[in-house]
Amino acid sequence: MSDKHTEKATAKILKEADFEINTTRRLIKKSKKKVDSEKIKLLETDIMALERAVRENEPKEILAKEERLVKARDRVMPFHNKSVVREYAEAIVIAIILALFIRSFIVQAFKIPSGSMEETLLIGDHLLVNKFIYGISLPFIDKKLVDFASPKRGDIIVFRYPEDKDKDFIKRVIGVGGDKVEVKNKKVFINDEPLGDEPYAVFKAGESLFGFTKGRNFGPKTVPENHVFVMGDNRDNSHDSRFWGTVHTDEIRGKAFILYWSWDSVNNGIRFRRIGNLIH
Repeated sequence: MSDKHTEKATAKILKEADFEINTTRRLIKKSKKKVDSEKIKLLETDIMALERAVRENEPKEILAKEERLVKARDRVMPFHNKSVVREYAEAIVIAIILALFIRSFIVQAFKIPSGSMEETLLIGDHLLVNKFIYGISLPFIDKKLVDFASPKRGDIIVFRYPEDKDKDFIKRVIGVGGDKVEVKNKKVFINDEPLGDEPYAVFKAGESLFGFTKGRNFGPKTVPENHVFVMGDNRDNSHDSRFWGTVHTDEIRGKAFILYWSWDSVNNGIRFRRIGNLIH
């Protein structure tokens, strides 16, 4: 056997011995009220014997003392194996609950599947959605418990698609409850006033995927209370409120706020410049 192999084997033995020592001490600390003090002293004697063998770096003695310690521990504290399994199970359950809590109430990941929000958001962009900003909703039924703020014009939101609640859409809020929305030859008017500068809006020449004529002229339509009127930034190729109506605020998942990943599937590369960008 080579020296390198021997060193590796010895290192593994030392690591396992250290694990058993620490495990036994932790269990003793947790079980002092359950186990007779004399038995605890015997376990501590076995721990010291194993520690001495470790200090003297005697692999055979280490293995023998470790086996003795484990057997004594199992005899004195037969319940400990169940405790270790329970600890791992509890840790996993807590992690799952925490992940569900975060996803349900605080933040959720979302991937851009289409080009309806170009050039603000591109296909392959991965973003985080702040679910806490507008209030707290009950999971699964999306019933608002507490309202913190209302969506504002210009917010980019993720919401349940009104025609298929199993799908999530992402669009920009153009009008809120009480607003009169109208589109004249692609120009958006809110309450009979032009929306103004829209640096995010993109218009592409050619036939729209969703009906060029209807998308170019729309309304006027008054947005119901507790609803929002949404449009994609890629105005000529966006399936939005011009076609299927407004979105109830209870259906809003949250507000998009940051890009954490971006993959260009056409060129098979990462868009590094987009990662970490705030969404406006």
